[in-house]
This record gives sequence, structure tokens and C-alpha cells, in this order.
Amino acid sequence: MLLFNSRDDEYKVIVLVRQDIKMSKGKTAAQVAHAAVACALAAKKREPGVFEEWNGNGGKIVALKVDDERMLFEFKAIADEQRIVNSVISDAGRTEVNPGTCTCLGIGPEKQTLLDKITGELKML
Repeated sequence: MLLFNSRDDEYKVIVLVRQDIKMSKGKTAAQVAHAAVACALAAKKREPGVFEEWNGNGGKIVALKVDDERMLFEFKAIADEQRIVNSVISDAGRTEVNPGTCTCLGIGPEKQTLLDKITGELKML
């Protein structure tokens, strides 16, 4: 009898949020949502099976901290190199940050095991 089902092969989306710019909780939540939606739409178009698997299993999204823009783009380069769907969110500048400010990076949906190898050392938001 199977009592524990390993979920290592499940898909998730990671959103990396810059900590060097000060955003309210609401602004941060909106930016994370923009990143998750952008990744979901890109995955649905590029990898519909992956999107369906991720979405059908609850659409897991995890927000993590990165220090600054440089770090954000280092993770983008890794995602690009590994051909993982990703999206940098650049703010319109209507409220709390200057126009064009890159606030966060969405990565995935992708298998948890792969994303954890890339971002496993980062702290939760």
C-alpha cells in the first residue's frame, strides 16, 4: 500500500522578487501575479502539455527573494540556457516604482527537481 506519493516530478512556477527596491505587499503581490500569468500564457503556447500538467495539479507558484537586478538576470540567463519558460516583469511606473523597473522574474512551469537545483538556495518571500 502506497502511503506517500512523491511529488518531485510535479511542476511549479518560481517567481524571483528583487529585494533592493521597496514595494508594498500589494505591489509585490501584483508583480508576482504578472510574472505567474506571463509564464503560464507562454507555457500554454509553447508547451501545452506542461501547462496542462501544472495547471491540472493546482498551479503551484513559489515566490523567492533575490538581492537585485543583476541577480535577477543571472537567473534569467540560466533559465534561457536550459530553455525554461521565463518572463521578466517590467513595471509601467504608475504607482510605486519608476517606469521600466524590472521587479521580478517568473520561471516555469517546470519540474520541481530542476527548478530546485537552480533556485534551491534562495529564501522564500
